[in-house]
Amino acid sequence: MSELSQSDVIAVTGPIGEVPIAEIIGTGITKEELSAARDRVLKDRKGQDMGLELEPGHIAKVVRILERLRDHGVLGEAGSTLE
Repeated sequence: MSELSQSDVIAVTGPIGEVPIAEIIGTGITKEELSAARDRVLKDRKGQDMGLELEPGHIAKVVRILERLRDHGVLGEAGSTLE
């Protein structure tokens, strides 16, 4: 498993700030998992069924980080152009 870089995170999430990027990298998540977490958070905003609840772990931590960013208008329609 290769460590995620700041550039990798920005490529997936758009510009979200240094602190959230460090938090995401610190979880040990992969780029593929980060993409899946981002997709889950953005779909949740549209009211779609998200499926099973996440097991505790690094992916769930990243989903919470991304949800916090979305709720503050940094990710999704109010923030980046990911949708």
